[in-house]
Amino acid sequence: MSSDITPLIRANQMVIQSYGTHGFKISGTVYGHPVIVLPDRVLAWDGVSMDALAAIKDEVDLVLMGTGARVRILPPAQRPAGMRLDFMDTGAAARAYNALLADGRRVAAALKSI
Repeated sequence: MSSDITPLIRANQMVIQSYGTHGFKISGTVYGHPVIVLPDRVLAWDGVSMDALAAIKDEVDLVLMGTGARVRILPPAQRPAGMRLDFMDTGAAARAYNALLADGRRVAAALKSI
């Protein structure tokens, strides 16, 4: 049996409800493309550019990088300076984001479809 943490997340926060090969359902809205999920909004993302991550640097302490069905780690030289990025498969990133959000952490998830 799994735990339902959604009651711990405030109503105005973005919760990742589902993910799959065709995209994501986040707080009731379906996205058919890569996204960056922050506690207060969802940003479209091309799945490659680090500029969008650099733009949110001061808003979060951690970005969970959901790299699809398998973990793919970006070389350090290609990462935005001064950002903590944790690389994992998209499912793990979605679950970790929701758990850290419920814990009140300043977290974002950059997600590619699986």
